[in-house]
Amino acid sequence: MELVHQYERLISWIVSQCPSPDKFAHTYAGLAIWLLAAMIMRRKLSTPAPFLVVALAEGINEYVDRLAHGSWNWPDTLGDIAATLFWPLVIMMALRLRPAIRG
Repeated sequence: MELVHQYERLISWIVSQCPSPDKFAHTYAGLAIWLLAAMIMRRKLSTPAPFLVVALAEGINEYVDRLAHGSWNWPDTLGDIAATLFWPLVIMMALRLRPAIRG
């Protein structure tokens, strides 16, 4: 459980470095993880694999939040998920649809 609390302290510090509210930190993290995953996996941003890495990382993050706080805070959890996944999903879909739009 100490690892969970250390993780929460690290995340709190990172969030304190970002503009308010904490949803900005989720947005930045989602984009950064998405880009890093694509580079490490050597996949195009239009493929689902890097996006799935973001979704998995966010799921783990929210589960650790649940462990640290003792219960789910659904409004906050759903907002965090939306903030993290929104731009990677929108950009991935735009890249996938681009050939059809140009068509």
